[in-house]
Amino acid sequence: MMNLNRVLIGLSLLGSGLSMIITVAQARAFELTYEAHSAQTLSQPHDITLSSDQRYLYVADNNNDRIAVLDPSSLALLGSFAEGEVREPHDVVFDADGRLLVADTGNSRIAVYQVSGITGQLIGEYKGDFSRPEGVAAHPNGHIYVTGASSNNIVSIKDDRTIARAGGLSSPHDVVVAADGSVWIADAGNNRLVRMSADLETLTIVKGKPFDFNGPRYLDFDSKGRLYVADKYAHRIKVISPGNKLFYSLGQDRSGKGPGLFDRPEGVVIHNDQVWFSDTYNNRIVRYRINE
Repeated sequence: MMNLNRVLIGLSLLGSGLSMIITVAQARAFELTYEAHSAQTLSQPHDITLSSDQRYLYVADNNNDRIAVLDPSSLALLGSFAEGEVREPHDVVFDADGRLLVADTGNSRIAVYQVSGITGQLIGEYKGDFSRPEGVAAHPNGHIYVTGASSNNIVSIKDDRTIARAGGLSSPHDVVVAADGSVWIADAGNNRLVRMSADLETLTIVKGKPFDFNGPRYLDFDSKGRLYVADKYAHRIKVISPGNKLFYSLGQDRSGKGPGLFDRPEGVVIHNDQVWFSDTYNNRIVRYRINE
C-alpha cells in the first residue's frame, strides 16, 4: 500500500494579516489483507509452524490429538501424524537440527519428532520441572524453553537438565526468541507479555492500556521485529512495535467468521509478507498478507 498524505489547509484572516494553518495527517501504511482459509478439517487448531523450505505448514491440531500438515498455499490438508502419541498438542516449533518439538500438553512433555514432509517419527521427549506445557522454543544458545501452563513457570533445558527456571506466571502459553536473544512469554492468565533474558531474568512487561490483552496465546516476529500476538478472548491479532507500542490491531471485540474476523484465535506464524493464523474456534487456518 502506498503512503497517502492528506493535507488540510485552513485559511483565516486575522486583523490585517493572513494566517495559514496546515495539518498533515499521514494514513497508516500497514495493513493485513485476507487471502484464504482452510476447510474445516481441523478441531481447535493451536500454534503452527512452517518447514524450512516453506512447503509444509504443521498444525498442533488440539482436539484431534495429532499434528496436521497443510499446504501453505492452498491450505489443503495433506496428511497428519502423531495420532495415538500426543494428547492435546498446543505448540510446534523446529530446532536447529530440524527436529519438530511438540508441546504435548496432555502428556506433560515435549515430544520430539523427526519429520519428512507429511510423516513424522517420534524419536524422543523432554520432561522436567513443568506441568502441562503449552509453549516451546528452541534458542540459538542450544537451550529449549518450555512454559508450564499448570506449573505457572518457564524453564530452560539443555542436555536433559534444567538450567534455569522462573515463576510468577499464570497459565503461560507461547515462548518465542527475539533477534537479540531475549525470550518473550505470553503470560495468558495475567493478560500481559513478559520479556526475559536467556537466563530468565525479567527485562520488560507489556500490559494494560492500550494493549488490553485478554488471554494472549501465541506469538511470532516479522522481519521488522514487530511482534504479532494472537489475543484469544479479544478475538484479535495485535501487532506490537519494536518500541513496545501497539502498532496495529485486526479483528473486532466479538467473535466472527470472515475476512478480518476471528473466533478465539491462538496460533501465528510469519514468513516474509505472509502470515498464517489459527482461527481456533472456527476450526481453520487463515492466511493474510502484509501490505505496507
